Amino acid sequence: MGQTLTVATETLEFLASHIADAGTQWSLGTFGAIAEFMRDAGEPATFSRDQSGLAVVTARGGMRIESAAGMRPFAFETTTKESWSSRVALCLPAEHCAMNRRAILTEVGPDTDALREQDKTAILFDLGIGATQADFHVRISDPGAAAQLRMHTGKPALEPGSPAMQVIFAANPHRVFVSRLGRVEVFQPIPPAHGKSPDGPHTHVLPNLLRHKRTHSATEPIPGGWIPCAHLYPAHPSKDPAGNVQPFNQARHEAFEDILRAFGDPKFLALKERVVAAVVSGDEPSAVKITSGRFLRTHVRVALRQLKAAHGDFPMLAAWRAAHDRSTGNETEDHHARHHR
Repeated sequence: MGQTLTVATETLEFLASHIADAGTQWSLGTFGAIAEFMRDAGEPATFSRDQSGLAVVTARGGMRIESAAGMRPFAFETTTKESWSSRVALCLPAEHCAMNRRAILTEVGPDTDALREQDKTAILFDLGIGATQADFHVRISDPGAAAQLRMHTGKPALEPGSPAMQVIFAANPHRVFVSRLGRVEVFQPIPPAHGKSPDGPHTHVLPNLLRHKRTHSATEPIPGGWIPCAHLYPAHPSKDPAGNVQPFNQARHEAFEDILRAFGDPKFLALKERVVAAVVSGDEPSAVKITSGRFLRTHVRVALRQLKAAHGDFPMLAAWRAAHDRSTGNETEDHHARHHR
């Protein structure tokens, strides 16, 4: 029991350090629907902490992470079209992650768990996405708009031409996405159709992806039996929060390597270390035997891209990239990676 409490405390302190870091971004949702929370350095923010979790709120949105029993952070890296994404999935066992799975627009009632006191009397409406590990709400404070939306409950909300969505777009309500591990609230306006998401907290609901009924992207090597209920994305070593290239930050790189040691799969990190050592030593690409496992190949590509970003060209780096990273610029990214580096 004592060891379990120690692990839980260490995990909570890890999360607290990243909530305090404006460079860390967060997401909560499912494959095809996510709320994202981020804040600027120096942006006014209110922090809170109690026995059950941690929260931060800005004028643009807020998030809370619950200290749920059984939560497992799982750190890993994936490739993007030209770079890589580093993230930590906050997972629960599959049998403990389920939310309400409502399939129709449903009035939930006042949001008594709202992060701000002034939002606790506003009315939550579940959009009826029916995802396993998250519920997706709009929160309406205007009684007239709530009455209008109430007329469309009991029906699917996301169908083309849905009158419910017309009410929602006109009302421009807060979005509140909730899982067993917390919530993300977005106060900013919904962008117009085909418009650009605003900087800062925002949401994405993509029906074409939701139809796959996946709990997470196939690019994420989540251990079997576990479901990601939120993600955090530490500051990237070679890109700023907007995704613009910047000089490689060795301290950030080493910080995530430490996270991988604490919360990642040891075989991925060990493979990266072998690849880096071989390239630095000037060995041929055949020096390290790479199995055909998808996630193993991904971590080889990540290692090579990190070497390129950090040090430029080693004599054998081009040969290694030709052998193991020929897909650069042509691979498909998951929806998380598109918005995080």
